Amino acid sequence: MKLNTQRRLAARILGVGVNRVWIDPTKITDVSTAITSYDIKQLIHDGTIRARPERGVSRARARVRIGQRKHGRGRGVGSRRGTAKARKPKKIAWIRTVRPLRFMLRELRDKEVIDRREYRRLYRMVRGGSFRSKAHLQTYLKEKGLIKG
Repeated sequence: MKLNTQRRLAARILGVGVNRVWIDPTKITDVSTAITSYDIKQLIHDGTIRARPERGVSRARARVRIGQRKHGRGRGVGSRRGTAKARKPKKIAWIRTVRPLRFMLRELRDKEVIDRREYRRLYRMVRGGSFRSKAHLQTYLKEKGLIKG
């Protein structure tokens, strides 16, 4: 039994596509007698006709791929689209270098390992880009005899 008209009317009323209209298979005879919009509305109210839920796109595969990326897969030379500076902007690289250095200097000052004047001088050096990393700063401090070790 074809219910194309009923399906089309129901789709318009429910505001969904024709394929999302669900008709109760046990009450097909009732649906086939419905020929007006009013009849279809009654059937919708009774629950004989319903709109199927929307089908989304599953994120499962995407989550697996993201998990793999976190482990370093798919990040080789052949998969890169963009320069090193586009993939990790200069500013972000700078922030990730400078913040730990400044934090370290603050700690040394608070523990009174270095005095305020030395702290200020080193702070300016950090800003000038004199140190690559905390380890580099540490070796500088040891060479200059500012800390024991």
